[in-house]
Amino acid sequence: MIYKEIPIRAEGSLNYAKLETYILDTPVDKIKIKKRPMIIICPGGAYQMTSYREGEPLAMHFLNQGYHACVLRYSVAPAQFPTQILEVGQVMKILREHAKEWCIDTERIFVQGSSAGGHLAASYGIFWNQDFMASKSGLTTEELKPRGIMLSYPVITSDVRYGHIESFQNLLGDKFVLCREQMSLENQVTHTMPPTFIWHTAEDQTVPVENSLLMTMALRRADVPVELHIFPEGEHGLSLATKLVEREDGSGLQNDCACWIELADVWLEKMCKVMSDD
Repeated sequence: MIYKEIPIRAEGSLNYAKLETYILDTPVDKIKIKKRPMIIICPGGAYQMTSYREGEPLAMHFLNQGYHACVLRYSVAPAQFPTQILEVGQVMKILREHAKEWCIDTERIFVQGSSAGGHLAASYGIFWNQDFMASKSGLTTEELKPRGIMLSYPVITSDVRYGHIESFQNLLGDKFVLCREQMSLENQVTHTMPPTFIWHTAEDQTVPVENSLLMTMALRRADVPVELHIFPEGEHGLSLATKLVEREDGSGLQNDCACWIELADVWLEKMCKVMSDD
């Protein structure tokens, strides 16, 4: 496996922003697999930090399924939008530059995000084809396009009834009042959003399940393929929801919804196969 920490520099990036790569060995002369899909992981943390629990543990799971993975430690407050989404664009550029060396299937690059990282992943799924993304990344619009988006208990809406307002305040800073509605993503979805997988828990008191419901309804209206799973029990920030990510106080473990990652595996396989069939 190739593990590297690569600095990420976009407009507004802070000096700690980096990409952690987990690249599987792909000996082309010995196995049938010649190149592998890639999962870009965006951990949560209210745009105030990026969680370990929602980063490397997920990467290790996807590696075990035969995918490459990387974790984006994106810039957080005081860095403001669009810095974070531009950093995802820079990740796309790095992956394409190393595609041959690392045996990456560039037609099958997925973006996964949890909580505020889910907001970032969903934002990328919505804005990847905007002119500012191409001009700032140095890639063509087609090169920026992800194959699919995976969202774990995502921050979506800035509606005071359901929104995690702290995330929007951290993301937007002094632009909060001006840009709050723009970053309420249920209002920005179009038919160009890639197929999306979403899971949430009904008991989430930090980022209410309505965030995922609003996103799903927006995707349905835009005729974007979406798969949604809602589990009745479980707190916010579960990550894998297994003992691998259990916190010291015993929280972060919810066996009832730990199967979400297996459902995501099935969805990923389907997304990859659909392209092969096409």
